[in-house]
Amino acid sequence: MPTFLKRFAKRFPKANVELHEDTTQNLLAGCSQGEIDLLVVALPIVGKHLAAETLFEEELLLVLAANHPLGNKKQIRASDIESLPFVVLNEAHCLSDTISTYCRGRSFQPVTVGRTNQLSMVQELVAISDSVSFVPEMAAKLDKSRARVYRSIAGSKPTRTVAMIWDPYRFQSRLVQSMREMLLDEAEAFSKG
Repeated sequence: MPTFLKRFAKRFPKANVELHEDTTQNLLAGCSQGEIDLLVVALPIVGKHLAAETLFEEELLLVLAANHPLGNKKQIRASDIESLPFVVLNEAHCLSDTISTYCRGRSFQPVTVGRTNQLSMVQELVAISDSVSFVPEMAAKLDKSRARVYRSIAGSKPTRTVAMIWDPYRFQSRLVQSMREMLLDEAEAFSKG
């Protein structure tokens, strides 16, 4: 989002963009109540009378401490991590649901040893322990620390779908419509790598 917002500000220098970061549920409520014009969230969502357009799908990568024994393994399977301790975001965050759903689909429940509100804290806790987690690929790409490594899971991979959400029954200014168009362009560029 920072790169996108920079481009948007360059194209629309007089626009006043107010950014809100919160749990998906709170953001959806703000959108439904007309307090927020446009959301970028991970699907699925539970919201009535809201429109959604998929921006992209991305893989969730396994994050582990750089010295973790699995870090040297050529292929990591879901069965390799089923008994390992997990650090995850608090239950209010949709990423926690995505991780739990993926693990249950492989017949195990992640053993959660820590919960936090920030993805960066998940990464930091993993770096100093024997715990693991899954983080979005874009977060892994931004991480320059050598304290952690990121690995793709062999076979069926955990993913998340990111979409933009808006209330189609509320007036959308040309500026908001332009933002939606730019988000689609940005997402297409992101998907192509």
